[in-house]
Amino acid sequence: MADVPVYKQLDATRPPDTDLERVEVLVVGGGPVGLSMALDLHRKGRQVVLVSDRDFIAGGSKAICFSKRSLDIWSRLGVADRMIGKGVVWDTGKVFVGEREDPLYQFDMLPVKDQKNPGFINLQQYYAEEYLIDALTEAETDLRWGHRVVAVSQHLDHVDVTIETEARVYRLKADWVIACDGHKSPIRTMLNLDFEGRVFEDNFLIADVKFVENRPSERWFWFDPPFNPGGSALLHKQPDDVWRLDFQLGWNVNREAAIRPENVEPFVQGMIGKQVSFSEEWYSVYTFQCRRMRQFVHDRVIFAGDAAHLVSPFGARGCNGGLQDVDNLAWKLDLVLSGIAGSDLIDSYNYEAIVTADENILNSTRSTDFITPKSKTSLAFRDAVLDLAEKHEFARPFVNSGRLSTAVKYPNSPLNTPDGDDWEAGIAPGSPMLDAPLENKWLLDRLGEDFVLVTNGASPVPEGLSNLDLSALPGGDNAIKRCGLVPGAAMLVRPDQYVAARWKFPSQAGIQAALDRARGVIAYADA
Repeated sequence: MADVPVYKQLDATRPPDTDLERVEVLVVGGGPVGLSMALDLHRKGRQVVLVSDRDFIAGGSKAICFSKRSLDIWSRLGVADRMIGKGVVWDTGKVFVGEREDPLYQFDMLPVKDQKNPGFINLQQYYAEEYLIDALTEAETDLRWGHRVVAVSQHLDHVDVTIETEARVYRLKADWVIACDGHKSPIRTMLNLDFEGRVFEDNFLIADVKFVENRPSERWFWFDPPFNPGGSALLHKQPDDVWRLDFQLGWNVNREAAIRPENVEPFVQGMIGKQVSFSEEWYSVYTFQCRRMRQFVHDRVIFAGDAAHLVSPFGARGCNGGLQDVDNLAWKLDLVLSGIAGSDLIDSYNYEAIVTADENILNSTRSTDFITPKSKTSLAFRDAVLDLAEKHEFARPFVNSGRLSTAVKYPNSPLNTPDGDDWEAGIAPGSPMLDAPLENKWLLDRLGEDFVLVTNGASPVPEGLSNLDLSALPGGDNAIKRCGLVPGAAMLVRPDQYVAARWKFPSQAGIQAALDRARGVIAYADA
């Protein structure tokens, strides 16, 4: 790993003294997805061990854009405030064409205002990892740095895992293994599994550079800019006066030559101006894929994040999609380990996480095809849209510089109880809850990390299910409106803050049946 820049060195962890220790969950991978997964499970009281083959936090060019949905997840895990405090907050994206100085089109990533978290923050991945590690360390989670998984063997009730360290090789038995070990996933290779999908024939230059200039905290994207004729470019502000610059290079390029300073500098100076002094933070060239595994669950080994699916960077759907995997899986695995649900509940993760991956791949592929058209027909379409958008507002939403990551809906999830009433507004089953301000607290914060019945007035509540009556809370009217709850109505919200069911005229029996279905207590086909 000599070619990987080091942001922060971690102490290599001594291996255990004995072999064949038994753990509930082994999380493999020390990136944001693996760390968030371990934190979520630990907070739920699960015995979790995280291993990472690295004993350092990597620097360099990685994820920087974290969506509101990711921030909502991290809020639930208690780490979002630190992320937002360090990050660059932004909601506005602007699209430019050619030499024109005013934007052709702009969009707002937080169209519904008065929510706790912003539409996006920009934050270097190494900061996100550092803050997650700090939270895990404070919680005394079992983190093992410099521990590399070299073999896995599945059995009826556990997985045998062989782990290599500098000191020695050891084995453990895990009830479940969650592979968050990245796009080259050694565990995926060990199980003879692979991706399906598409590799894009194009190269892009990432130049993370440092300069001091008072520019707005917005996402700026160019089609055919004068400093990269015929290509595209992207500008993002990061903390510490670091900026992410991205330039389309084309397919047949010398990747080694492309990152030489003398070849990068004309791109940078063309974008920010020759009068602006800058210094190099990190230069790299990347080619991307839009691919996924056919299935994410393989007996007792579950894949998440880049180990399960890959997308292009346009739309910031990679790491954000992986964090939605965390949000979807952790509570289900907790119920299975608690004996409340059978392992069939994990199948709903396979379904819902694939829905998320497919939507991200679809949007990412469409964005990439628009940004880098590979045929005369697609180029003509792209240019026609840009020409129309300059004069006609109706065409501007068709300008696709990357459909930014948002929470994915699961309208056909087996965990949903379909609507039995006519609804004119509100949040349908399979959709994430919408945040709203309450006096002294936000709605998503009040939901917590368990099933909760959200009501507008008195409602029958099954034993053991908590009730959040919005009509009894100061400032609850706005939340009631956003939820679309008429007087007496109720909605069942899952631990990941997705709606599982709703009723205008709830009954205790109906609520209990929906709760059983969402928890996997009853068979989906019989519900």
